Amino acid sequence: MIELRNVWKKLGGQDVLRGVTLQVARGKTFVIVGPSGTGKSVTLQHMVGLLTPDDGEVLIDGENIHRARGAALEHIRDKFGVLFQSGALINWMNVFENVGLPLMEKTDLAYTEILAAVREKLAMVGLEGIEQKMPAELSGGMRKRVGLARAIVRHPSIVLYDEPTSGLDPVTARHIDRLIQDLQGRLGVTSVVVTHDLHSAFTVGDEVAMLYQGAIVEVGTPNQFRASSHPFVREFIESQFGGSSGA
Repeated sequence: MIELRNVWKKLGGQDVLRGVTLQVARGKTFVIVGPSGTGKSVTLQHMVGLLTPDDGEVLIDGENIHRARGAALEHIRDKFGVLFQSGALINWMNVFENVGLPLMEKTDLAYTEILAAVREKLAMVGLEGIEQKMPAELSGGMRKRVGLARAIVRHPSIVLYDEPTSGLDPVTARHIDRLIQDLQGRLGVTSVVVTHDLHSAFTVGDEVAMLYQGAIVEVGTPNQFRASSHPFVREFIESQFGGSSGA
């Protein structure tokens, strides 16, 4: 479904991605972990076509997103829903307007149909009845869940999560993990999660990849990842779990 082939990208004169190659299978959750500044979010931006590789290819269902133009590009992008790191809610819009915005901009649905869709998606993320609240009235975890409701309101086949547990307390972070798993099962979406949180990665991921200095240095199931002998992977695991492997 999603394939990066030897993707290179230079930003600000520095190589941010150095030959990244990966494959995300349809209906699976692929997690990219690594420290800040190693190219995780840049990889996501390539998947949805916000950045163009200097070299290499990004294929979505076999189509090169960076060669697509006009309606063809919009068709590919319509497959995506994105949960941004902050939730990225528009502060002067209430929850209904934030979640319903993609439907208002991209469809001809009537107000009653949009309201029904918004309420359905808010219920999926456990936020029934908050349509009239403003973003300033919401906790960090609630803002992320509203952002997630907006990401899925048009029934995308792919959902991208940029640091979904960043800035959250451990209890709320684990709730977000359960939501990712629940939506994966209920909607059958393909998910790509970027995070530095190995607790989250091992919980939600079918595969986990380590991005280090712009290159993939390890990829495998959570169990395979835990057993990695790569020195930086070992250091990254031990920094979060001490001497254990996060079992």
